[in-house]
Amino acid sequence: MSATENWAEEMQSAYLYRVLAEVEPDPVKRTLFLRLSEVAESQAGIWVQQAHTQGATVPARFHPPLRARLVARLIRILGPRALRPVLAAIKVRGLSVYSASVRGHAMPTSVQDFGQRHRSTTSGGNLRAAVFGVSDGLVSNTSLIMGMAGAMHDLKVLLLTGAAGLLAGALSMAAGEYVSMRSQREMYEYQIGLEREELDEYPDEEAEELALIYQARGVPLEQARATAQSLLRNPEHALDTLAREELGLNPDELGSPWGAAVWSFLAFALGALVPLVPLWFAGPNAITISAGAAVVALFLVGAVLSLFTGKQALWGGLRLALIGGGAGVIAYLIGALLGAGLA
Repeated sequence: MSATENWAEEMQSAYLYRVLAEVEPDPVKRTLFLRLSEVAESQAGIWVQQAHTQGATVPARFHPPLRARLVARLIRILGPRALRPVLAAIKVRGLSVYSASVRGHAMPTSVQDFGQRHRSTTSGGNLRAAVFGVSDGLVSNTSLIMGMAGAMHDLKVLLLTGAAGLLAGALSMAAGEYVSMRSQREMYEYQIGLEREELDEYPDEEAEELALIYQARGVPLEQARATAQSLLRNPEHALDTLAREELGLNPDELGSPWGAAVWSFLAFALGALVPLVPLWFAGPNAITISAGAAVVALFLVGAVLSLFTGKQALWGGLRLALIGGGAGVIAYLIGALLGAGLA
């Protein structure tokens, strides 16, 4: 970006920091955002000098663009926590103070401490996503098959319907995961590019921003400054540190868009196969066996999900079986009504 564009970005950040300070009830966070606003204006002054050196002109006054004014309005309505991804995408720092995990965290005193805190965070998330994918496939395809079964009892039609539901649902899940993961990665790469440019232009100001964030967590300012300088002194980890602490982003959780798409497809397809397979092999009692297999599978998936909710496995299994089974019954009844009406 040109020096003028960078000036506008910094001034926009300063404007939004003041809005955050305006709505923030916590005096510590309010002070943080006011100080970050001052730092952003200082950085904007550096870009003014760069612009003059390049023979460019900078407007005498900054007028927030429509996008910034819209985000400011949303901040006042929804609050900063709800807008963290939006704020990160438009160069607002200090968002890690809104992370649930920040309270009570010991501040890292070295690069090694910093990295250790965030290791091994993705495997559980991937497993959780896979289990939810299986659950989605089970509930949606069982409901689809039961709805068609209420309207007709032709096993060939039901089999084709279930196969179509499996493919449509799995492809939809895969496409959605790919787009979501790709967009998240692009945002991260864009933000890292901005941080790299800012580290080159004004490393001291970047270190001061990081120190202010640590101070907001209760660390004495001088200690926070010393730690920030130490962390940013290592080029290999500086950008990673800024991404986590200033933007509230965790690079380890981004993963591969294609990997997420494939696993989403497989997880949904696995769940959708459960009510579908009996229609092929079970003969005259296929619909009953299909429904029974789906209920049993829902119970097992609900029991596994209890590992992530902390609830008892029996209750988790029963709850999902009742919810999924209820959806299937409702779909069957609606299908029966529609089938009777069209007969």
